[in-house]
Order: sequence, then C-alpha cells, then structure tokens
Amino acid sequence: MRALVLGARGAVGSAASAALRGRGHEVIGAGRRAPDDGVSIDATTAAGLTRLADEARRADVVLDASGLELAVVQAAVGSTPLVDVSATAAHLEQLATGVPDGGAALLGAGIAPGLSTVLIRALDPAPGDEIDLAVVLGTGEAHGAAAVDWTVRLAGATLYAAPEPHPIVNFRTRRRLQLPGATPRTHLRADFPDDLLIGRPSGVDVRSWLAMDSRVATAALGLVGALPALAPLLRSAPHLGGHAWSVSAIHRGSGRALAATGVGQSDATGRLAALAAERLVTLGLRGPVTMADAVGADELELAGGLRLHWQEASR
Repeated sequence: MRALVLGARGAVGSAASAALRGRGHEVIGAGRRAPDDGVSIDATTAAGLTRLADEARRADVVLDASGLELAVVQAAVGSTPLVDVSATAAHLEQLATGVPDGGAALLGAGIAPGLSTVLIRALDPAPGDEIDLAVVLGTGEAHGAAAVDWTVRLAGATLYAAPEPHPIVNFRTRRRLQLPGATPRTHLRADFPDDLLIGRPSGVDVRSWLAMDSRVATAALGLVGALPALAPLLRSAPHLGGHAWSVSAIHRGSGRALAATGVGQSDATGRLAALAAERLVTLGLRGPVTMADAVGADELELAGGLRLHWQEASR
C-alpha cells in the first residue's frame, strides 16, 4: 500500500516509516521540513492543508504522527483512512464524530492508547467488570516536545472520561498494582483515553494508571500532581533511568491480566502504528475504530520488539 506519514522526521514518525517500508509498503514522508524523498506539508497553513488533501487522495492510508492534534487534518484527509497516534481523549472523541462518509479513523495507535485497547479486549470483560490499565514508562528515554507537553498538560487537570461519578485529578490517586511477571508497583491515576475508546462502548469501567521505571520519578510526578505549578519543570527533567516500558490490563474481579513489554517507547509506538495502518487497510474497516478492532492480541508480536505475558486468575 501507499502510506502518507505526517511527522515523518520525528521519533514516532520515523519508526513508523521504517516499519512500513520493512513490511514492503511505499512511504511518503511529510513534515514542515520535507524528509528525504518526502514532501513539505505544514498542516497549520491553508496551503499545507491543500497539499495534504492532494497527497491523501493518492494514498491508501494517512498516518498522523505529527502530534499537532488538529481536526482540520482529518477534514483534509477526507475519505482516505486515517491512523492517529494521539493520546488526548478530547481530540480522539472529536475525530470519532468527524469521520466522513466512506472514511475511517483509527483512534490511538501506539502503546497507550492502541496496544492497551488490544490487551483490554483480550481479557474479554463483561459489562459491569472493572479493568485497571497500568502503564510503566522508562525515564531514560528522551521524548519529543509533543509527548512532554502532553504530560505537562495533565498536571492539575481532571480526567476527560473517567468512569467515576466525580472528578478525578491526574497524578493524585495512587494504587499498588501487581503486574504480570513483575513486583507490585505504585501507580498514579493518569488520563489515557482507554475508558472512552473501549470501556464506555462495552459497559466496562477502565481506569488508567501511570508509573515510571524509577520510583523517585513516580514520586516526583505525584508531587507535580499535588502542585501543578511545578509541571513545567518536567520539560527539563534529567533522563535518569532505562528505556523499558510495559502496558498491563488487569481484571479487578479475577486478577487475570495480560501485559506487553518492550524497550524504546517511541520505536514501539511507531511499529505498532504501522501495523495498525496495515490492518486498517487490509480489513477495509470504516468509521471510527480502535486498534482492538484492527489487531488481535495474537497479532501484536507481528509489530516486533515486544513480548506478551499472561497472569492467570488469582481468585
């Protein structure tokens, strides 16, 4: 297939482009500065959106790894299937309501959301069940500005789509979770959009949690949650830690869990987004969909670089 990748010069976009080429697909990279053998598209300008519309008409799929989170990108892409790597619930909900006739939008393709929705679906929860989604990220990896800005924006903000009937503030609620194949770890409540994407539609309560591989870094994130004015300091925080990550879906009622682990968050996000784009086109999906609609748990390892770990029911 022919894939147009927005943000192809970034960490996620370059990983997605490499993965798509490795799977035999043609890739047209795009960005404000044109990548090698790519095109210059600035989606913040009218001229850039016109160029985007022209390129999208010649593509089988558009993968947006730009981090801009602009609804006008979807409008310009039109009926060409769109894969969005955003983790912002409000933006993804807007995309879900804006899919044109005959078009498709895969909402959240990466580690969380994306891989996370696949893990939750694999537990086969019933309406009324509760799922904890635990994300552990390495503090040694330098992330792009968009990823850091996303974390800074969470501090002091309430979760966009929490299952509780009262507001939940990011990084202020703690829970100690037992992850498959790992020691229990304290996590902080964080606004990953999995309850919006897969929880609410299936009648399941999904609560998302975040921890860093360094307990000191997790504690610092909790301090930022209590004192949001400190959040800008995250932009200059030292990268002390590893590059390993994990995402675990845990069924509260039974303790049954499924986790995925890997090294390199940006690289894994790009490879998973590439797999999602391929499956979206291959299956001919239409309308708003999640990665769980396009990829099964038994297909995740096709992305490369990750391992799955099951934890059987504990009660």
